Amino acid sequence: MSEALAYSVVVPSHNRRAVLREVLAALDAQQEAPEFEIVVVDDGSTDGSAEMLSGWSSGRSLRVLLGPQRGPAAARNRGVAAAHGLRIAFLGDDTVPEPGWLAAHDQAFRRHGGGDEIAVVGYTGWHARVRRTPFLDHLNERGLQFGYALIDRPDDVPFNFFYTSNVSLSRRRMSAEPFDEAFPYPAWEDIEAAWRLVRAGLRLVYEPAARTAHDHPTDFARFAARQERAGYCGVVFARLHPELAGFVGVGPGGPPDLPSRGAQRLREALVRALQNLPLQLPKLWDEALRFHYIRGLRRGWKELVIDKGDES
Repeated sequence: MSEALAYSVVVPSHNRRAVLREVLAALDAQQEAPEFEIVVVDDGSTDGSAEMLSGWSSGRSLRVLLGPQRGPAAARNRGVAAAHGLRIAFLGDDTVPEPGWLAAHDQAFRRHGGGDEIAVVGYTGWHARVRRTPFLDHLNERGLQFGYALIDRPDDVPFNFFYTSNVSLSRRRMSAEPFDEAFPYPAWEDIEAAWRLVRAGLRLVYEPAARTAHDHPTDFARFAARQERAGYCGVVFARLHPELAGFVGVGPGGPPDLPSRGAQRLREALVRALQNLPLQLPKLWDEALRFHYIRGLRRGWKELVIDKGDES
């Protein structure tokens, strides 16, 4: 395949056959897009995804890489290594691109000179199948999932908005700073790579017209479990980059103390009772989720630092 191919769309996937079909169909339906290929990395799926992919008839160039489950960081790295495009566009296997998605990424690159020092961050909203609530909208716009409403300088976006559910950048740049596969859960590994990329000269820009729809229903309980895993991975991040330990919540002596369990039980009871009502309770939601993040930090600190006798 020609090195002049503009984009490789890399999609790591694990056990999301139904929505992955929708992602592929949406990629086939891209409008006014530059030439691109699709690289799907099936990360040890057991739900028939491999069989579905082997029978997929695409109007685009589609390559499928199969292998045992190693996590999204390793899957993305494998996809990048196999890619032929000058740029990589990452999607999740549950983020369905709108028809103008890739064209919007490409137009953003062109507006900013087309050089490889730019990465384009798109917008990921909730899929129409997801029952939106104030809690979910808060997570997406101002909370702990994406926080797009907090972007105040679209032409110079902080590194922590490098979301691999919808981002594009130079393949050369990404190959030089691959995702660290030491993260045990899918949390912080994309932001950690972004920190290295930005230090090496990458600049992030935000293009809200590059839209995807996120088909990943969640609620407080599921997101709280996600935050505990994120806290654990925050310790991995802090060990890799001590200069950013405070950014991920690790102080000079380690993670903060866990807030009162009694107060947390009350907060969680309120959240569960009210989360589906049309009420805006951002402080309650954030404080309740912070408890779980700190619990993950403390578990990670114990297992990765204290138990290994490495508190330097």
